[in-house]
Amino acid sequence: MQQGAGVSELTSESRFVDSFETHIAGIDSVALDQLHALSMTVAWPHRGEDWQFLREFGQGIVAIDDIGRILGSAMWFPYDAQFATVGMVITSPRLQTNGAGQWLMGHALNQVAGRNLGLNATRAARRLYRSLNFVREALVFQCHGEAMLPPDVEPPSGAVIRAVEAGDLEAIAELDCVAFGTERKLLLARLMASSKGIVLSRAGRIEAFSLCRRFGRGHVIGPVVARSDADAIAVVRPHAAEHVGAFLRLDTREQGGAFSDFLSRCGLPVYDIVTTMSLGGPWLPVAGRAVAPEPKTYALVSQALG
Repeated sequence: MQQGAGVSELTSESRFVDSFETHIAGIDSVALDQLHALSMTVAWPHRGEDWQFLREFGQGIVAIDDIGRILGSAMWFPYDAQFATVGMVITSPRLQTNGAGQWLMGHALNQVAGRNLGLNATRAARRLYRSLNFVREALVFQCHGEAMLPPDVEPPSGAVIRAVEAGDLEAIAELDCVAFGTERKLLLARLMASSKGIVLSRAGRIEAFSLCRRFGRGHVIGPVVARSDADAIAVVRPHAAEHVGAFLRLDTREQGGAFSDFLSRCGLPVYDIVTTMSLGGPWLPVAGRAVAPEPKTYALVSQALG
């Protein structure tokens, strides 16, 4: 996705923040090492490569002061004409009490006007989003740590587990669309190109999948989509086994139950909790009344992308 024309129109608008004149610019106009330095100020793990992936898929703005320092950022990721996620909203610590977050979010919301929005809010940002009328929907549990050898588990009944193949994209995208609520085939194609993946099938039909890629301090598992804890565990276990002794992360909305217990036994306890919020309409799909369990998201791609 390319930067929209609306972003460039904002570059001339400025304000004084903490005695510095600050203006808005497109996020593609700054160097990756500057973005990496910004995320380090709030102890976020994003490498330059992680920022670049987000810039290639989404759009965004930065706040720059009169000597070229980046003081804040905000990004949005339009999946279609009706829905977008918002993320990477960062303001340097010395500016967080001076309205910089509200200013940046105002510009970002102007760019996605007319869409329903979803985001995952840190504790520090929840007050800001509530002031903008975002409403709480759920919690996300950030699980990470040094991966341990996962426990042995019985294979799910009738399941075949194998590596993802290029021809699986359509089936994976269909499964993900039901779980996420919005089609995101383009994102999944990009993720598959840089990830190792596992699928679970029955009678030749894919019923669960997981992707694992480099991110931050190590690797992150996500997305994970499945119809049951057992199926989700089956497609996550190979990634945990591959990264024993290394840093591994998974973000999930599952609290308690077999899947959460499995993560703990793999050395991935809950490290932090963020809040899923929405504006304009509910983000998360409401469980249907189908006889068979519907697929759901067991692990997010990331907090910014959902």
